[in-house]
Amino acid sequence: MSTASTYPARLEGVPGQPLSRWLWLVKWLLAIPHVVVLVFLWIGLVVTTIVAGFAILFTGRYPRGLFDYAVGVMRWTWRVSYYAIGAFATDRYPPFTLHDDPSYPARFTVDYPERLSRWLVLVKWWLLALPHLIIVGFFAGGWGLGGDGGWRIAGGGGLISVLAIIAAVILAVTGRYPSALYDFILGLNRWCYRVLAYVALLTDQYPPFRLDNGGPDPAGPVSGPVLPTAPTNMPTADRVA
Repeated sequence: MSTASTYPARLEGVPGQPLSRWLWLVKWLLAIPHVVVLVFLWIGLVVTTIVAGFAILFTGRYPRGLFDYAVGVMRWTWRVSYYAIGAFATDRYPPFTLHDDPSYPARFTVDYPERLSRWLVLVKWWLLALPHLIIVGFFAGGWGLGGDGGWRIAGGGGLISVLAIIAAVILAVTGRYPSALYDFILGLNRWCYRVLAYVALLTDQYPPFRLDNGGPDPAGPVSGPVLPTAPTNMPTADRVA
């Protein structure tokens, strides 16, 4: 089992400055085009993960093209989640791309493994991951089909969505997104996406049982230009975007 400081899946986010007080009320509607695309991308990911599982079983390697596709779908999902119900932490509309966008405030990547266990692939995605799945199911509202993707961490009804709505209401009333709550929400998402990377066979390193709240990912920055860290106190949003 790895520690958070060495885990190969890294998730980061920087809150928008300023954030609109009221745009969050319609972000779910604005995100519908992304949701439609992600449904098909996640269905594709289910298929490619099965294919990759057989490839790992026989060769010990995750085909690089399939790996990049899997990470891209998760990256796209994280950007949409960060914009909408998973954080409401930016007013910048997510790009329609699987590739990393260094200028976007939400980023996700996984280090490519040169070799993977041929036999661990048979049990890690369900049996070994079960304790984590129970935990992140509570965080994210479960695992399954639908919402903003296909086979995925569910994005509605869980603790993350509840906290994001609370943060958005506070933003609407005070003009400020509470920084402590933002850090906690980011930590919950970070835990979920580490488990997602493990279940999707992208790594053999077992996810750590810990929150890493806010700030840069302790495993190091996502490759490419480093995003600025969030200030301790987020500035007042005096205007509606």
